[in-house]
Amino acid sequence: MLARLSRSARAVGTRQSLSLRPSVPQANLECLRILPVHDGRVISSCSAKRYPTNSVARKAEEEDHDADVKPAEDLNTVGLHEQQNEHAVISTFDLFSIGVGPSSSHTVGPMRAGKIFINDLIEMGLLDKVKTVKITLYGSLAATGKGHHTPQAILLGLEGSDPETIDTGTIPTRYAAILENKSLTLGGRHRIVYDPERDMLWRWNQVLKTHPNGMRFSVFDADGNLLATNEYFSVGGGFVVNDKTKVDENLFYKGVDKSAVHGARLHQSHSLSDNQWGDSPPENDPCQPPYPFVSGESLLALTRKHNMTIAQIVYDNERHFGYSDEDIHQKLMRIWAVMDDCIRMGVSSSETKLPGRLQLRRRAPILYRRLMRGFYPGLSSASLPSIGAGSMESAGRIDAPEGDAGAEEANAGEGEWSGKSNGGPPASRATRVVGRPEHAVLPMAPRKTMIPAMDFLSCYAIAVNEVNASGGRIVTSPTNGAAGVIPAVLKYIVEFISDDPEKSVVTFLLTAAAVGMLFKRGSTISAAEGGCQAEVGVACSMASAGFAACMGASPETVLQAAEIGIEHNLGLTCDPIDGLVQVPCIERNSLGAVKAVTAAQLSMASQNVYSVTLDEAIEAMRLTAADMSVKYKETSLSGLARTVKIPLTVPAC
Repeated sequence: MLARLSRSARAVGTRQSLSLRPSVPQANLECLRILPVHDGRVISSCSAKRYPTNSVARKAEEEDHDADVKPAEDLNTVGLHEQQNEHAVISTFDLFSIGVGPSSSHTVGPMRAGKIFINDLIEMGLLDKVKTVKITLYGSLAATGKGHHTPQAILLGLEGSDPETIDTGTIPTRYAAILENKSLTLGGRHRIVYDPERDMLWRWNQVLKTHPNGMRFSVFDADGNLLATNEYFSVGGGFVVNDKTKVDENLFYKGVDKSAVHGARLHQSHSLSDNQWGDSPPENDPCQPPYPFVSGESLLALTRKHNMTIAQIVYDNERHFGYSDEDIHQKLMRIWAVMDDCIRMGVSSSETKLPGRLQLRRRAPILYRRLMRGFYPGLSSASLPSIGAGSMESAGRIDAPEGDAGAEEANAGEGEWSGKSNGGPPASRATRVVGRPEHAVLPMAPRKTMIPAMDFLSCYAIAVNEVNASGGRIVTSPTNGAAGVIPAVLKYIVEFISDDPEKSVVTFLLTAAAVGMLFKRGSTISAAEGGCQAEVGVACSMASAGFAACMGASPETVLQAAEIGIEHNLGLTCDPIDGLVQVPCIERNSLGAVKAVTAAQLSMASQNVYSVTLDEAIEAMRLTAADMSVKYKETSLSGLARTVKIPLTVPAC
């Protein structure tokens, strides 16, 4: 049904374009896909087809797919969105946006898509006519959707919730109420019957041609007539696009209300094909930011020509988007405040386990208490005083939180999840030395060494990703699955290095954003397209650049730090066990943060002597992602997700 509708709708749509206005006579909408004009939305409206209520009829109909649907293993879209004449500049506040865990592409994006679809229905005057909604998830979005809370996100988005403002504590109860009552309140005002078994379809072995994270929404009236349908693609980092409106729908901004968006962002075009300017962008174009760049090389050229840092380049581009100096500062401080609060929540959580069948133990509270750094009031041990920020001296041993019998075992380096008991020996038990004391090679007694940078970076990153895994408030940086790397490195700078924390926050975030923009244009930030190199790898690269910038490195050294950060993450696969953003994701963020600082230090010690540029590394990542088997792209079909035996009730969920 939808297959035939889509073909005929496209054929009609090529002949005429209409803006979405409620005043358009519905009689003229029969089997017509309304193509986008300047406001950039696409939606189909038709009254000729009916939604089959018989399960056999539905099954037969669903097997009749249109040309946009293909087997998952045949999709290779990495880099297809890149155009040689498109610049990389988007807003920093699109790249860093406040959302909800556990995934930017599987949770934040689908929630935004649901709300965009409902807003379109309201604009067309169709919402009150809706009786049934049908949701179809494709590819990676279906394969790991349940573990990434995709159903919850979509349904709450259809009810009108936004990932930045939704009360994260109400998500589980609201979702449970929808399932129990089998009802959905569209847009917060129109109640319909919703049956999850009938109305949400999972096509994990099929994809829509634009992107692995595809979803199709369709609504029907009381007689089963199809009122409207649309397809959305969650392309990573919370960005949502439509196949026909890749640059208009949600690429330049993540808001769902266009009326609240500054005109410079709405009407900005990345395409400069008429100019053919390559790496020499034109100046004084009112439709473009003042310093557009397409690559690391062109970004460096701008810094040299105008004697500016990378952070200053990005800052001035933000002003073009309608932000005042005060706006930019407040937004950056708000992003950092949410990151910092996320760390605070992670290290102070009273919960002992993360949600999901893995029953993974939370480690951030234990790790933080053992570091004995009282950066947050009330979190240090009751028996020992807090130690001020920046103190690097060890103050002895602090016991684990009360009732944590396995603290010693966990702190000694236990893996994230072994499926075994977490019990450990009593703290008072004598240390057991493994090995024969009479042997020529004497055994080594266990000992602990504090390496402050590694210890703190690991603790902070784990704290953030434990909050993310539990569905808490998070900042996409640039994604949720990699949300711990950048906050961990920035927190370390603020607490141990910086003499001016606010200045460091601004410099770090703006510099990191520039690198993220280059990856988004030249490759991908979606694990469904590129594996974990596109998430933790990109976050590591961004954090490396930010760290080097805060250390006063030159722009060339900053981009070399970014290159080292991604170079040693190339080929990193996405293989979440049980489809949860927990194993190996949480520890991978910890290692990504440590790598980021190491990469920055290496770049600063190299004196600008290097063999690989950032642009070459980004292209290498794109090619690697294109060659990577689809099984390693956020599907839970291989890697650890396959070797760790866990009983699954739904394939690849």
